[in-house]
Amino acid sequence: MEVKVIEQNDAIVLAIEGRVDTVTVPELEMVVSPIWGKTAITLVFDCEKFEYISSSGLRIILTTHKQITAKGGKFILRNLNCEVRSVIDLTGFSRILTIE
Repeated sequence: MEVKVIEQNDAIVLAIEGRVDTVTVPELEMVVSPIWGKTAITLVFDCEKFEYISSSGLRIILTTHKQITAKGGKFILRNLNCEVRSVIDLTGFSRILTIE
């Protein structure tokens, strides 16, 4: 997995490439956890190059959503492929997450 941090206007975009699973989630958490402390920000996970997401990946998405929105920010998932979108829908996360 590779994560690129891109600052765009008033948003932080994490372009995530590869598998988000039990092995790679700690690496993603190291990148995203410092952002959790910021207030009223917009954080975007650009998922265009996601290959796979496990339950550990879903946990980091839900945790990030809770941390960012609790501080008045916005959390957005962008460019989900069909497979990842299907997992998000099946778990019911699509009802609480902002997906573009």
